[in-house]
Amino acid sequence: MPVLAETASGLNDTFVSISEPVWAWVALGITILVLLGIDLARHRDDREPTQKDALVETGIWVACGLAFSGIVAAAWGGDAFGEYLSGYLIEKSLSVDNVFVWSILLTTLAVPLRYQHRVLFWGIFGALVLRGLFIAAGSTLISRFTFVLVGFGVFLVFTGIKVIRHRDDEGEGGATRVLGMVRRFMPISPRLDGHKFFTKIDGKRIATPLLAALVVVEITDVIFAVDSVPAILAVSHEPFLVFSSNAFAILGLRALYFVLAGARHRFHYLSHGLGAILVFVGAKMAFSPWYHINTFLSLGLIMATLAAAIAFSVRRSRLHSPA
Repeated sequence: MPVLAETASGLNDTFVSISEPVWAWVALGITILVLLGIDLARHRDDREPTQKDALVETGIWVACGLAFSGIVAAAWGGDAFGEYLSGYLIEKSLSVDNVFVWSILLTTLAVPLRYQHRVLFWGIFGALVLRGLFIAAGSTLISRFTFVLVGFGVFLVFTGIKVIRHRDDEGEGGATRVLGMVRRFMPISPRLDGHKFFTKIDGKRIATPLLAALVVVEITDVIFAVDSVPAILAVSHEPFLVFSSNAFAILGLRALYFVLAGARHRFHYLSHGLGAILVFVGAKMAFSPWYHINTFLSLGLIMATLAAAIAFSVRRSRLHSPA
């Protein structure tokens, strides 16, 4: 413990420290709300999204996230840019598994495709609030108790090893268990009532399957946040950079969902790559009181790992596809 105490003062020097005025937080909040409003208005007619629409929207969301990285670079310099981009890439990568679990859950609940955007929209809105609370708590703990870094780091390493050892059918049983738990605490209508979250049966107000789906989406996001928030805190301790990178990464998950939901088995090695990233950032966090890995080196390793996982997955998919 004395060693950790001695390194505490020098630890923050290894990460960027920015001075963000109140207006920066206000501007970020307004930007997020405007983007959410545009997205909600665009999908207010409950039409089924096409693959082309989803790809275009995904590109727009990624462009928004990268554009904000330019603002970060202009306002706070290259180091802040590197930490933001590393956090954005980690959250975007880890969210892919979240997308696949959502696909299982919404299929289990038989939610029609045209209503899935509404469920995911409000699910991600709640996720932004929950992530903000997680990040605030994590940043406070790290700033006051340096040894928490080691605990978070070890947790991420073990989580990464578990992810690497995944099975192709992993998550399906968990989805069914979570759904059963929700049904025990919430009476659910056997049928939908348009895109409503509540309906009336025999004069009684009762939840529709859409509300059950929303609750399950929120529960799974909390579970995934336990991994992703410490992972981002491994590359940045600045709350503004951590939250903004997290927010822009998950804002585009709805569009990404409609791109990837049916392609789970085409990315066989993606979970292996995500597990490797968790092991790396966990080790980086655990050893950060004594040794700091350069932010841009970390970013390069994360990008290389993702690229390799996707490339090997595509190759495997082609080799195993019917002629």
